[in-house]
Amino acid sequence: MQLTDLTAVQLLDGYRKGEFTPLEATEQALERARRIQPEVNAFVRLTEQDALARARESGQRWRRGEPAGLLDGVPVTVKDLLLLRGHPTLRGSKTISEQGSWDEDAPSVARLREHGAVFLGKTTTPEFGWKGVTDSPLSGITRNPHDPSRTAGGSSGGSAAAVALGAGPLSLGTDGGGSIRIPAAFCGIFGLKPTYGRVPLYPASAFGTLSHAGPMTRDAADAALLLDVIGTPDARDWSALPPAPGPFTQSLRGGVRGLRVAYSPSLGGQVAVRPAVAAAVRRAVAHLADLGAYVEETDPDLSDPVEAFNTLWYSGAARLTERFSPRKRQLMDPGLREVCVRGARYSALDYLAAVDVRMDLGRRMGLFHETYDLLVTPTLPVTAFEAGTEVPPASPHRRWTGWTPFTYPFNLTQQPAATVPVGTDGDGLPVGLQLVAARHRDDLVLRAAHALYEAGVPLSGNVASAVTPAGN
Repeated sequence: MQLTDLTAVQLLDGYRKGEFTPLEATEQALERARRIQPEVNAFVRLTEQDALARARESGQRWRRGEPAGLLDGVPVTVKDLLLLRGHPTLRGSKTISEQGSWDEDAPSVARLREHGAVFLGKTTTPEFGWKGVTDSPLSGITRNPHDPSRTAGGSSGGSAAAVALGAGPLSLGTDGGGSIRIPAAFCGIFGLKPTYGRVPLYPASAFGTLSHAGPMTRDAADAALLLDVIGTPDARDWSALPPAPGPFTQSLRGGVRGLRVAYSPSLGGQVAVRPAVAAAVRRAVAHLADLGAYVEETDPDLSDPVEAFNTLWYSGAARLTERFSPRKRQLMDPGLREVCVRGARYSALDYLAAVDVRMDLGRRMGLFHETYDLLVTPTLPVTAFEAGTEVPPASPHRRWTGWTPFTYPFNLTQQPAATVPVGTDGDGLPVGLQLVAARHRDDLVLRAAHALYEAGVPLSGNVASAVTPAGN
C-alpha cells in the first residue's frame, strides 16, 4: 500500500485499526519528499531524524491505545515563514543567518506538536512571502507538480507541491493576498485562508492583519481536522479569536441544500478569465445547484481595491527591511527591493486612506452576506504559467497582484476563503474554484467544499506520477 496516497483522516483510521504504523507512513512520506525534491524543489530542508523519532514515539502511543491528540503520527510540513523549534526559519532570504537558538514554535506549529504530528520539514517560500510565485535568492524556483516547466504559485508553493505529490497530507501555509489559495489552485489541492485571527500568528507578520495562516490539504475533511487543531487561541497573538463554537469536522455534514450562493464569474466584468477556467468553474457551480443550493449569478459591490492593497503590502515590506544595510539589500530579490523602495514613499496619510478603503470594502461585503451565504468565483483567472517569472507572459502587469484579482480583496476584508480543484485546462493544469463566506463562517466554506468533494467534482489531490523519480 502506498501510504503517501492517503489523507490524514485515512492514515488515522489505519493507525487505529493497526493496519500500518506512523513510522511506516513517515518513512514513505520522507522517501517521496526525497524523490520529488530534485525536480520540484518543494523543501528548504527535511527534518528526517526528528520525524522518525516522533513517528516511533507515536507508534508506541497507538499501541497503548493512547494517541496524544487529533493528529498523532500524521506527517506534516511547515512553510518556512513559520517557526519550527530546533530548526532555522530563513524565510526564503539570504539576509537571515542560520545561527541562533531557534527554540520556539509558531502557535500553529505548537498546536501540531501537542497533538503528536510528525514534522517532515520546512517548505519553500519567496523571500518573506512577498509575491504570488515561489522562487527566492535562497532556495531557487519551486515547480508545478503537473508540469515542472510551470510555477507552483506562491507564496506557499512548496507546501502546495508537497501535499499534491504525497510528501505529507497536511501542510501549514500563510496567506497575505492569496498565498495559500494561489498555489493550491495551481497545484490542484485544497487550501483554506481562515477568518483572520482563527489561526494565531507569532511573530506578527510585517504585513499586519492582511496575513493569515491556514491548512493546505488533499480535501476539505483534512482541512477541517487540521483547523480544529491549529484554530485555538495563543497568548502571544493579541488579535487571536476565542475558541470556535464547535469542531469544524462536525460542520462538514450539512451539505449545501438551501444555501444562498452568489456566483460571480468575473467580478462584474472586471476580470478577463481564460475560457477553460471559466468553463470548469461554471460546471462546478452547476453541481452546487444540483446539490440543492440556490445559485444566482450576481456580483458583489467590489471595485478593484488593488491600490489600497498595494499601499498596505508595500508599506509592510518597507518596514520589514528598513534597517537593512546596503550589503543586505543587495542579497534581496530585486523585485522585493523595488517594492520596498515604493513602500517607503507612502505617508501615514496614504496608509490611513488605504485603511479607509479596506473598512468600506468590509462594510460592503458584510451587507452582501446578509443576502448570500457564499460567494463563488474562480480562484484565479489563469492556470499555472512559466516558472521563474512573477507574471504570465505578455501580461500588461508588472507585479503579481495583476493576475490575482479574486484573492487579495478577501485579505483586506479578513473573510474565510478556500480554493477547491474543479478540473483542468487543455494542458492538464488544475483549475480552482474559490468559496468565500462572511467573517467567522469558516464552517460554511468547509461545508460547501466538502459537498463538492463528496459529489466527485475535484481532481485527485495526489499527482506523484507526474514527476520523474530522481536519478531517471
